[in-house]
Amino acid sequence: MKKRVVLDTNVLLVSVSSFSKYHWIYLLIIEKKIELFITNEILSEYFEVLSFKFDIKTAKSVVRTLLELDNVNQLQVFFNFNLIVNDPDDNKFVDCAISGNADYLVTNDRDFNVLKDIKFPKVNVVNIDEFKKEIK
Repeated sequence: MKKRVVLDTNVLLVSVSSFSKYHWIYLLIIEKKIELFITNEILSEYFEVLSFKFDIKTAKSVVRTLLELDNVNQLQVFFNFNLIVNDPDDNKFVDCAISGNADYLVTNDRDFNVLKDIKFPKVNVVNIDEFKKEIK
């Protein structure tokens, strides 16, 4: 069974370029080896950050690709847990992970570490290196 994953924007951003040492993450999506969960809010942030860091053409291409893949699941979140206080904008990833019953929320952002001490709802937060070990 494919692992169910939510990717923080910082992870998607570093994985898109084929020159990145983290490109294997983007390939997991493209090759349909994982189930990716997103929301409209997450997709909008992906587009915004990719446009800024790369260009609009690249951002459109990545977003279009994600929307066309059948292993990318677009969810609508009906409840906001508001578990991250330091950066409330990060809660969209947490809520998506909970709604999608994700196996992993992959991020290198330390603000997510507060989730490791929360028993319910349980969100399995891992950084890129931990995710690589888990996937292999």
